[in-house]
Amino acid sequence: MKRQHFLKSIGGLGLLTMLPSLSFASIQSKLSTFKKSKIIKQEEGKQLNVLGDQQTVKLTGEDTNNQYTMVEQNNAPGTKIPLHMHTKEDEVFKVLEGSIRFTVGSNTYELTEGDTIFLPREIPHCFEVIGNTNAKTVLSIFPSGLEHMFSELDKLPQGPPDLKQVSEICGRYGISFIV
Repeated sequence: MKRQHFLKSIGGLGLLTMLPSLSFASIQSKLSTFKKSKIIKQEEGKQLNVLGDQQTVKLTGEDTNNQYTMVEQNNAPGTKIPLHMHTKEDEVFKVLEGSIRFTVGSNTYELTEGDTIFLPREIPHCFEVIGNTNAKTVLSIFPSGLEHMFSELDKLPQGPPDLKQVSEICGRYGISFIV
């Protein structure tokens, strides 16, 4: 009974004095080592041409403590990304403009403005821009890392890609093409 009376008399404030002392400065220093906000303006980001896939990398693993990568894409009608599979990442596409046909496993979906699709790792998928207008999307990749692959692919010569070289680059990042 004495214990209950004691706890009631000191209330929550008294309990706080029993906790280890943490200063705001010590908490802030720990957070600032891995959590920083970042604003990316519409015109900002790293511009890439990844085998015809026009990309603007907005957030990288460096920005997000390797949690995810965010890429804006703007692709012409007929742009195709072949059937492939990720072993390390999940992807989320949000369609901002246009229409895209996604094949995920044995299912096919047509997405239009405002639609979102989740593509889990280890499930083969591909997509194609359909219709007569460009398709704009926001691609989020969890965890980060593929921005490095995109940068490598951007450095390849223009024109028909060397599929062996593309497969080698993608393979280093855990992506395989399914033929």
